[in-house]
Amino acid sequence: MSPSSPTLPSEVALAPGSPPLLRADAGDDPARWASEHRDGLRDVVAGHGSVLVRGLGLNDPATAEAVFRRLTDALMDDREPFAPRRRYADGVYSSTKWPSTQPMCMHHELSYALEFPGLLLYACLEAPASGGATGVADASAVLDALPAELTARFEREGWLLTRTYNDEIGASVAEAFGTDDRGTVERYCRTHAIDFAWESDGTLRTRQRRGAVVRHPVSGRRCWFNQIAFLNEWTMDPEVREYLVDVYGPDGLPFNTRFGGGDPVGEDVVRVINEVYDAHTVREPWRTGDLLLVDNIRTAHSREPFDGPREVLAALGDPVRPTAIEHTEHSEVRTA
Repeated sequence: MSPSSPTLPSEVALAPGSPPLLRADAGDDPARWASEHRDGLRDVVAGHGSVLVRGLGLNDPATAEAVFRRLTDALMDDREPFAPRRRYADGVYSSTKWPSTQPMCMHHELSYALEFPGLLLYACLEAPASGGATGVADASAVLDALPAELTARFEREGWLLTRTYNDEIGASVAEAFGTDDRGTVERYCRTHAIDFAWESDGTLRTRQRRGAVVRHPVSGRRCWFNQIAFLNEWTMDPEVREYLVDVYGPDGLPFNTRFGGGDPVGEDVVRVINEVYDAHTVREPWRTGDLLLVDNIRTAHSREPFDGPREVLAALGDPVRPTAIEHTEHSEVRTA
């Protein structure tokens, strides 16, 4: 912590089943409070993987953005999202649009991209009537708890993300790449190690292989870092999966995951991964005005089903492009 930065105003509360919790008194200037306590907050995140700050009074997008920018060196654009978001400002977004009745299972933000955030920042502008917590789980503990033979295979092969883009479900080409211009999309794919194919009807399909286990760039800890379970067909609600397969076919799902060598990831594997995540999940119900900081490499996060309105803004901070992630050579794929 730098000498000019005050210590945190109170002890960080550590309780079983909950993320670290800090109560703050920001008065009328949450951004100033965040600036003054930036180093202390980031020290807590480095030590515990996350921290929930209660009492900042974050109640509008402008205040949330100001706090986000005080706490991170840089905010990054959300590229290659799997579902749409509303953009409030450069680097500031709504939560991913996902049915409120369905959970968003544990994952690491943009773990399928070559560049991803090292720090996630969330501001709760309106807490739901019930549910909707953002759970967190220690990725090193999850790695240690998973079957050794399973993690060894994923370490050898990596994991494969397949995507089919359309305008009806999931993110469209324009939402994922910021444009629907074919040339621009193709250049992005080549630059970011993504195989791509245009179908005869104009549908875009992509494949990208990524590492499943990485070392934290600061601590060196091995972390289970991926979205293998969350973006797999067997994590979907059974009725939703059945509908999508019926409409688009088994190879036309908006997203799916495989072992890095191309073999399917079975329902049993997804179940094991999600059960281990569940066993390591801690949570604290949102209150309006809360701020949550998450180390995106060390800590996975989720979103639970909820009732009533829920508005949580998100920012992707401190872009990371670690050499720990192994990339295979990808070549352009064309179809007639």
